[in-house]
Amino acid sequence: MRLIWVGVLAVLAGNTYSAKLVNGAGATFPYPLYSKWFAEYQKIAPEANFNYQSIGSGGGIRQFSEKTIDFGASDAPMTDEQMTKAGAPVVHVPTVLGAVVVTFNVAGVAALKLTPEIVAGIYLGAIKRWEDAKIARLNPGLTHKGDIVVVHRSDGSGTSAIFTDYLSKVSADWKSKVGAGTAVNWPAGLGGKGNEGVSGLVKQTPGSIGYVELIYARSNGLSVASIKNRAGAFVEASEESVTAAAAAALKSMPADFRVSITDALGKGAYPISGFTYLLVWKDMSGSDKGDEIVRFLRWAVRDGQKLAAPLHYAPLPTGLVGRVESRIAEIQVKKLN
Repeated sequence: MRLIWVGVLAVLAGNTYSAKLVNGAGATFPYPLYSKWFAEYQKIAPEANFNYQSIGSGGGIRQFSEKTIDFGASDAPMTDEQMTKAGAPVVHVPTVLGAVVVTFNVAGVAALKLTPEIVAGIYLGAIKRWEDAKIARLNPGLTHKGDIVVVHRSDGSGTSAIFTDYLSKVSADWKSKVGAGTAVNWPAGLGGKGNEGVSGLVKQTPGSIGYVELIYARSNGLSVASIKNRAGAFVEASEESVTAAAAAALKSMPADFRVSITDALGKGAYPISGFTYLLVWKDMSGSDKGDEIVRFLRWAVRDGQKLAAPLHYAPLPTGLVGRVESRIAEIQVKKLN
């Protein structure tokens, strides 16, 4: 479990603000960016302490719904059932977009092409060895032989929700046998806790394959596969290919921003992409922390976006920022200076 503690003593616009401890928890997917955001925010914010626990989206939704934290974080939007159980209106604030990448550890192999059929087959346990004919046809230079060691998340995870949402769209077998969600009954493989745990297992296990957020693959020096998208193109994950996946969603984006952009249309679209969200109560007028949370959200969707690309996240599309700001403006707080 990781903690972000940010303390600031400042006078802003002539007003002195009392200290507030703002507690949040959830997704590991955006942890590197949120860590950077809180560090940068302390330079301009009034006195505040942000405590963020990187425990996975499932834990973030649970603790937020139980009101043991002030805000949650999830890569998977809350379901209708979860929203009802929360007992009060929840606002989903999309912060950035990211890519869930398929990583692998095969000696001497730096590039790999995979189709949706192959990815689903591996995770269903139907494709068991690296020399399988379906893999060999796409990757004629791959001479490695041996069992494929499948690695997945062991905790409730928004990264898993994005990955299994994708598999459910591209594989009828996966949809009927496993389905999508933050936690599923995996047909095969080893479990790792958090993006960190999966990255570590793949890195130390020859012949393995796993899925993590892009920055975790890059920071751990893991090789990343190119995935065949709906247009038939093999696409690598990048800020540009994730943005391309989001572009089509803008036209039909629901008012609450709960949307899936996996298996998106477009030749340049990376197919395993998704938004990540901060979860806040729509009515925080009874809390002395609501004004501070709203200030941070306003900063994050504007000034914070420039910090996304250097950490391999895609910033919010320009056409979406204004809509998100309007949604933030609907949040009820006790005071807002």
